[in-house]
Amino acid sequence: MDSNKSGITAVHASSEDVRTPDETHKEQEGHRPAVIGGFEADIDALPPGYFKSRFFVGTFFAIGFGLMAGVGAFVNIYTWISLVYSAACAVCIAPLGRITDIFGRRYWFIGSGVLSVIGSIVCATAKSIPVLIGGNVLLGVGTAAQLSFHYVVGEIVPIKYRYLASAGVYLFCFPGSGSYWIKHFDYVGTLLFAAGLVMFLMGLSWGGAVYPWNSAATISAIVIGFALLVAFALWEIYAPLKEPLVPVHLFKNLEWTVSVLLMSLGASIYYGFAIVWPAQCATLYNTGDMIYLGGISSIIGLAVIVGQIVGGSLAERIGHTRIQVMAVFTLAAIFLGCTAVSQPDNFKTAAGLVFMGLFFTGWNETICIANSTICVKNQQEIGIAGGLAGSIRSAICGVIVAIYTTVLTNRLGQTIPAEVPPALVSAGLPSSSVVDFLTALTSGVTGAVDAVPGITDKIIAVGVAAYKQANADAYRTVYLSTLAFSGVAICLTYFAPNTDTYMTSQIAATLHREEVPDNEKVLGEN
Repeated sequence: MDSNKSGITAVHASSEDVRTPDETHKEQEGHRPAVIGGFEADIDALPPGYFKSRFFVGTFFAIGFGLMAGVGAFVNIYTWISLVYSAACAVCIAPLGRITDIFGRRYWFIGSGVLSVIGSIVCATAKSIPVLIGGNVLLGVGTAAQLSFHYVVGEIVPIKYRYLASAGVYLFCFPGSGSYWIKHFDYVGTLLFAAGLVMFLMGLSWGGAVYPWNSAATISAIVIGFALLVAFALWEIYAPLKEPLVPVHLFKNLEWTVSVLLMSLGASIYYGFAIVWPAQCATLYNTGDMIYLGGISSIIGLAVIVGQIVGGSLAERIGHTRIQVMAVFTLAAIFLGCTAVSQPDNFKTAAGLVFMGLFFTGWNETICIANSTICVKNQQEIGIAGGLAGSIRSAICGVIVAIYTTVLTNRLGQTIPAEVPPALVSAGLPSSSVVDFLTALTSGVTGAVDAVPGITDKIIAVGVAAYKQANADAYRTVYLSTLAFSGVAICLTYFAPNTDTYMTSQIAATLHREEVPDNEKVLGEN
């Protein structure tokens, strides 16, 4: 997967096009650049069979199979198992993008793949939770490369095919002077970013799960993490860095910034539903058939993937991507907000609303994730731009998912005590047995409810119905809370980029071939 990053194809570039590292960051700022720079070649200059070569095919399928290898690999049984994976992945995505921009992608991505295999082996053979947690750290670090598919695929295909390439993925170069980059790499910024993001996300994940929100551990982790991230931002802005970890000028590019925010808000809505919907299925629509339960719980993932494939396939053909994003996000907000009508007896309605809402969320995702690379003014910075977008996405998702979880926990703490005990007592259950009934009902042990003193079949039916209704009322609040974030996203869509003018045949990086004709050699090669 070695990208030819060291120069510019002679057929398409004069000597003026070859820039020094310092010139990389001297981009003219503006809302819409007239020309996107940093391309290596045009589609017409590619050798015959480029898209069928083992380098292109191998790169594309390595990314796809890497994603497939991670599907369904994690079960959220213990909090730390998922926390370390998410934190390691979020921390490594942005530095990986910058590092591979500098040192080339092949060996870093091969190394990440090897690390993922080792992590998978450790997790598969783990006989204790600490070992499983350690394996997930390795998986999180390795997955950072696999989740960087959007800019890896984006830079090796013509810019007008990036939407289609993103859809295809869902179906399944060393610098001139290494010592320069090693000397000027932003080590301080990397340390501040990694430490701050880990602490901040850990604090958000701890709150209400591992520790109470008002505990010293949760508050200190959030405050320290936030302070380190502020220090990181100030360092990147004011420190005299020749090669900053995060080129600040990226944030002055409104099109890129809006695309990142939109894909982050869309992903956060999906992750929120990924928590609430399976719980709702298990509580409201559980028939006792685990295969059926697993099938209806997976509706959210299926809907998003279908939306990503359809959206990526049609985005360039339809055009007017700004209008597309406005339309699909508005439709997603309407359908997902209407999911608040979910009741224990209207599964088909709830499932249909969830599917359509997340279908349009996936459509938005595939457009905005491609736009996070298309709108980069200098395409030689596609790695750091895509990596930074991934980190921002993970951080925003962590914050919003924590909000959803808190809302659900607080509402369940209100609806269950307010609705279930009165219904049980009215049905004839002694008040002293109410706690025993709730404990038995939520234990998951078959027949546990039958052992509750004073229980009858009628009381069980009344209690189960009241418990389901209390949960439905709590889920309704969570679904309505998504409208707040959807509303912000809909407002942002008015600033989303229309990428029709960017749909060219230029390619940001070409893959190495075993034999390169003399007239296609890159400037600077011996």
